[in-house]
Amino acid sequence: MLNSIRITFISVLVAAFAGSAAADSTKSTAGNAIAETAKERPGTPNKSQGASNRPVTTPEHSTENLEEIQAHVEKHIGEIDTVFHELVSDFIHLDVLFIKATAERPYHVLVTSGVSDEPMKVPENMADQDRVELLLALPKEWPLTDESFSSENNYWPVRWLKQVGRLPHTYDTWLGWGHTIPNGDPAEPIANTKFVGVMLSPAYALAPEFFQLKTKKGKNIRFYALIPLYQEEMDFKLQSGAGALEEKLNKQKVGFLVNLNRPNVVQK
Repeated sequence: MLNSIRITFISVLVAAFAGSAAADSTKSTAGNAIAETAKERPGTPNKSQGASNRPVTTPEHSTENLEEIQAHVEKHIGEIDTVFHELVSDFIHLDVLFIKATAERPYHVLVTSGVSDEPMKVPENMADQDRVELLLALPKEWPLTDESFSSENNYWPVRWLKQVGRLPHTYDTWLGWGHTIPNGDPAEPIANTKFVGVMLSPAYALAPEFFQLKTKKGKNIRFYALIPLYQEEMDFKLQSGAGALEEKLNKQKVGFLVNLNRPNVVQK
């Protein structure tokens, strides 16, 4: 069933992407710079292109799509338990929706709301793919309280959703299927994990209808999961492409649920 859903997604995405080649204000530390690898396409940011010295840019369309995103999430995933609100926002007001684990869905889901408030700078032939939101899933045992967030080992999933979500607006670039973002250059492990970056991919475990939201104003919002990757997987993706890596992840039943001890799908 999962493989058939994946094929449906891929057929849509390949057509959509044919011809086509992050800062956190709720916490005081910025963490390592993250940037999409320049090998994937030119003009992407690197460590030397940080925006830390510029003034904060006040969001123009704060929470514009919030109600429709919340309704979409609750329809396809489940009831929103909490919203992690930003206190200070730059470019966009980026909140994170927390959908608590249930007996039927034994994992938590975090979904951004605000990345899509502003369009990304996409190629001319991809104008309908200029708005995205991001998500990832965490084991039900993962602590998600204000107290637990004092440890980066617990907070990093929220940080990465927010940093990656803000990246296209900070650097006038875009995010889409198969894009990888390393944790610095050279890439370093994320918090207490062995992961060194993430890849954007549809959340194949969810209903295909969740992937896109058409708003009342005609905006098309796509939802991508952040899949944490090991260094060897990042290298393989750059060499062989996102589709080839997704095949390997699928064979090992690696999805959008974060598993700190999962196998490395390309390591011999």
